[in-house]
Amino acid sequence: MNDLNYNKAIELLQSASSTEGFLASAEDVSNYKRVWARDGVICGLAALASGNEELIEIFRRTLETLANNQHHNGTIPSNVMTNEDVIKVSYGGLAGRVDAVTWFIIGICQYSFYTNDSTFVKKYEGNIQKCLQLLEAWEFNNKHLLYVPLSGNWADEYITDGYVLSDQLLRIWALKSYNYFAKDNSISNKIEKITEQIEINFTPNSVGEKYHERAYNEVNFQRYMPCSFSPAGYKMQFDAFGNSLALFLNIGSKDFQNSILEYSIELKNEMPLQLLPAFWPAIKESDLDWNLLKNNCKYEFRNHPNEFHNGGTWSMVNGFYGLALLAKEKRLEANQLLDSINLMNAEEDFSFYENFNSKTKVPNGVPFCAWSAAAAVMLGQSINTNFKFLV
Repeated sequence: MNDLNYNKAIELLQSASSTEGFLASAEDVSNYKRVWARDGVICGLAALASGNEELIEIFRRTLETLANNQHHNGTIPSNVMTNEDVIKVSYGGLAGRVDAVTWFIIGICQYSFYTNDSTFVKKYEGNIQKCLQLLEAWEFNNKHLLYVPLSGNWADEYITDGYVLSDQLLRIWALKSYNYFAKDNSISNKIEKITEQIEINFTPNSVGEKYHERAYNEVNFQRYMPCSFSPAGYKMQFDAFGNSLALFLNIGSKDFQNSILEYSIELKNEMPLQLLPAFWPAIKESDLDWNLLKNNCKYEFRNHPNEFHNGGTWSMVNGFYGLALLAKEKRLEANQLLDSINLMNAEEDFSFYENFNSKTKVPNGVPFCAWSAAAAVMLGQSINTNFKFLV
């Protein structure tokens, strides 16, 4: 494809490649020069969409690195660092990473599907089974929704905890991807049960026994699914990634999905970058949740209002929003979104920054982030070649 933005994104994915798999950034910054589960799989999805055989090979290595370092209890590494003969494996920082497990399953199955190699799933069948058993255990109450600790997923310095929307939806995608190969009725039934619980607990006026009836009844539901709830109640910020997955996976009534779609398009159009912020509205120092936010960081505080997870704008998040728009036949809006992602990635001579301040448009975080490039490739190929992921 003779497109500068696309070619630059492919170049960055190549630069972020290593013998062990995709690195989070092409720059040697703090812990970004490691093979991360979620970053690596998202980059791998872009590799599949690109059809680039070299990048698809790097995706395979990424998955092998994660599988080879799976903990005996089933946990998939948050990240793996290799330095000559020394391997350092992290299963999380302040808390473990629940989404590493679901991304791993998604990655194995998407790779197998698009390379037409079902033996790859069979090779890692034992790893996948450990993951599935662990996810069952992480329900704790055996009522079908995962219980996620604070810092337990990609938004690892944000306030979401308990029954986090995005993690439930990633689990559904993982189970659906795996069941394409397994064709197991018990897995089909589990997908139905999880979907039912999401719709009962995350959408308004639902029928069925709620996890937290009193808290549910006190909530003033908006036109989207809340980002999480726990024994302490609901957190009502709009989670762009979570709600994009709900649209992409067709979760919720048709009317409520249309409500999410309308809200998200309105919010995007209000933003100076013409892209969705990760979570909205941003938490300010005067808000009660600020106390929960301010200490939730291992190295330095980055969640200033409108930045990082706290209302910052991420190419990665918007890449998945673009896939949601396409799933809902909003092709014009998806094209406009891709243009905005490309403009953001092209800042400072194609620095592919991690995220941007949603109000000032100033770049934040680490440059040359591989999954910022992956977002453009995934969405671009989905628009231009009608590439579709296994769902």
